[in-house]
Amino acid sequence: MSLAQFMGESNARYYAAKDPIGLGDGVSGDFITAPEISQMFGELIGLWLADMWINAGREEPVYYVELGPGRGTLAQDALRAARNYGLEPAVHFIETSGTLKDIQLKAVPGALWHDDLSSLPTDGPMLLVANEFLDALPIRQLVRMASGWRERLVGLGGDDFIFVAGDQPMDAAVPAGWKDAAEGTILETCPAAAAILFEVAGRLEQQGGAALFIDYGHTELQAGSTFQAVQSHEKVSPFDAPGTADLTALVDFGTLAQIAKSRGVRHIGTATQGDWLRGLGIETRAKHLAQRAPQHAADIDAALHRLVADDQMGKLFKVMGLAGPKWIGGAAFSAVVPES
Repeated sequence: MSLAQFMGESNARYYAAKDPIGLGDGVSGDFITAPEISQMFGELIGLWLADMWINAGREEPVYYVELGPGRGTLAQDALRAARNYGLEPAVHFIETSGTLKDIQLKAVPGALWHDDLSSLPTDGPMLLVANEFLDALPIRQLVRMASGWRERLVGLGGDDFIFVAGDQPMDAAVPAGWKDAAEGTILETCPAAAAILFEVAGRLEQQGGAALFIDYGHTELQAGSTFQAVQSHEKVSPFDAPGTADLTALVDFGTLAQIAKSRGVRHIGTATQGDWLRGLGIETRAKHLAQRAPQHAADIDAALHRLVADDQMGKLFKVMGLAGPKWIGGAAFSAVVPES
């Protein structure tokens, strides 16, 4: 089978069966996301969205949309911060996990749920957030063989899953600059992410609004396999026990930005998470929180470090901002991101 099918079916089972998100204790869940590390993350997203909405004229109705909202923590923090500036959007979640829906309902009682983007309202601007959503979408891998490019498939070697090369030539699917790459070169694509960006950008162009995509990834297409699995906060083999670990791959933000721009929306920029959060004043926010609760100052400083430091989430994670053609502004995207 294709790697995309293997990854898609494994993650569908994984997310349907459990709440995988840890609470910052390093023990619960399989991985930790930024909203669970600190309220500062969601608050600054809420302020960024409110700023975009105010600059656009405070249009109503307006919709907050989150793809893969996890435990609802990000939405809870973002909406609380945005409310201070008059932004109180209707809330719509894209979520298919029944387990996570139950948790999200407690965090954001007024939310409405959808299986995909197609049923979202179209009568007002959309403020969309996707944090650590794209990395779990199924990828394809292409490998350069002596005879040309082939799709990398998943097969059996005895009782074990192994990678095998497909029979069909895939040279036509390879970008022009990579066609003569060395034998053994691996390229990754994510058709599912491309489709979502195409649809989101189309909605922004038609409805107006802004979007933030936050994930670990790179700003240009790179060679090599980034396919991995995480279980109990440790990397494990993706083939050990499909459906029991989170399967992910790095996001190609460069390709996704080009897709968005092809639909006529504004690519505000792509920044590292550390630079973006600093640009929004996270260090000042951390200082204020520590002054209000000095007994938690050490924890607040540790959370800040984890979110912005280059050796933590600060450099590997990227933030891509998009906006409708008539939506101006976009704080903290002024710096050009060096490739990493």
